[in-house]
Amino acid sequence: MNEITPLERRADGGPGPIRRTALHDTLVSHLRDMIIEGDLSPGTRLHEGQLGEQLGVSRTPLREAIKYLASEGLVELVPSRGAVVKRFSAKDVHDMLTVLRTLEELAGKLACDTATDAGIAEVRALHDEMVRRYKAGERLQYYKLNQQIHSAIVLLAENAPLADMHSMLQTRLKRIRFIGHEGPEKWSASVAEHDEMIVALEARDKARLSEVLCRHLTNAWERVRASV
Repeated sequence: MNEITPLERRADGGPGPIRRTALHDTLVSHLRDMIIEGDLSPGTRLHEGQLGEQLGVSRTPLREAIKYLASEGLVELVPSRGAVVKRFSAKDVHDMLTVLRTLEELAGKLACDTATDAGIAEVRALHDEMVRRYKAGERLQYYKLNQQIHSAIVLLAENAPLADMHSMLQTRLKRIRFIGHEGPEKWSASVAEHDEMIVALEARDKARLSEVLCRHLTNAWERVRASV
């Protein structure tokens, strides 16, 4: 299977959209999860031959997936070393979390004004599923739902520049946010803060939601600072 399908042709003979294949998306998702869970730790060189053999894919689609992860900021393309899992300093992490906190505080305020009841109900459904994953001890699935909730609240704000900046930082902090749930005490504290978030959102209490998001992201730094 090729990593990129051929250009499709429109009825008028012009080129149609380029579509990424399921293989590309699956590879990107799998490698991203390996980075998030620490199977590929910061500073690890990504050897295309070894990874390709491990994952059962050829170098070409693997190379395209690695380039995509580099565009997300999870992988760094280093001259003479090739692709390396990005390593962020403690200051990098603190600075990104500071900006992310400010963005989410604003998003929470805007969402309380602009969100539809249906949009809030969708966030509630994500929250309830996240809690089920927490109770089942399914940490990676819990984490993904956790991040979906943060992104969903930002989208409810209906502010495209805000959403774009948030998405970029959210992606770069994936591994960091994941280790913030290590240990039962940290994990339960994060869940409790999410409980407060959903209650404030459903009440459209913008001051309360903004405060909880601020505290949640401040605590996120405290939960990870010893690990970066």
